[in-house]
Amino acid sequence: MNAVPEVPTYKASDSTVAGRLGNAERAQFILRTYAHLLGAVLTFATIEVLLFVTGLGHTLGAAVLRGGALMWLAVLGGFMIGGWTATRVAHSAQSLRAQYSALFAYVLIEALLFCPLLFFAALVAPSATAIAALITLAGFVALTAIVFITSKDFSFLGAVLRWGALVALLMIAAGAIFGFHGGLYFSAGMVALAGGMVLYDTSNVLLHYPKDRYVGASLQLFASLALLFWYVLRIAISLTSRD
Repeated sequence: MNAVPEVPTYKASDSTVAGRLGNAERAQFILRTYAHLLGAVLTFATIEVLLFVTGLGHTLGAAVLRGGALMWLAVLGGFMIGGWTATRVAHSAQSLRAQYSALFAYVLIEALLFCPLLFFAALVAPSATAIAALITLAGFVALTAIVFITSKDFSFLGAVLRWGALVALLMIAAGAIFGFHGGLYFSAGMVALAGGMVLYDTSNVLLHYPKDRYVGASLQLFASLALLFWYVLRIAISLTSRD
């Protein structure tokens, strides 16, 4: 499971937040945010291609798979700390260069984290990655459209999502230590959790992020998109590997 960065709470009275901007400024903020999200996705895809073309992706993926559950848990823990640090920098740093560095660092962390799963998919279900990518994109677009069309504030989901993420992390840690996994039902639940995060993060972008935090906003959206892709891919691998 990918790290789930914490979303800062911004004061609704702040005149610089997206929900209180004029139409032109708000449109510019949203455009910048989603342009950076697109850049993050393309960077992620480029890094993955480079990793596997050079053979580093195969080496990393095979090493983690050979290391077993405890190795995977250690890797996941390290990446979660790195992801949390990058997220904090992107949301708090005053320097735009630092914010960009944090976004790139987070994308790189996610690309490395995905290597073992993509390597496994290539071995047992070669078509799963493309299928999962299309389903994830369609789901993300649909959830984003819901927020844009309804203009609903989904911030009320925050507490539920935090508790869900905590329970999921505990289950993943317990599974790695005691040798069990939740299978399709757990992955389906995580897809639902990731979908809720997309709704939550998108409404935050439209209503609560300050206009100068488009880099942090794009990182938050990328994190939710990556989480969604991770578990959709797990489901796709499970189903297509049976053919």
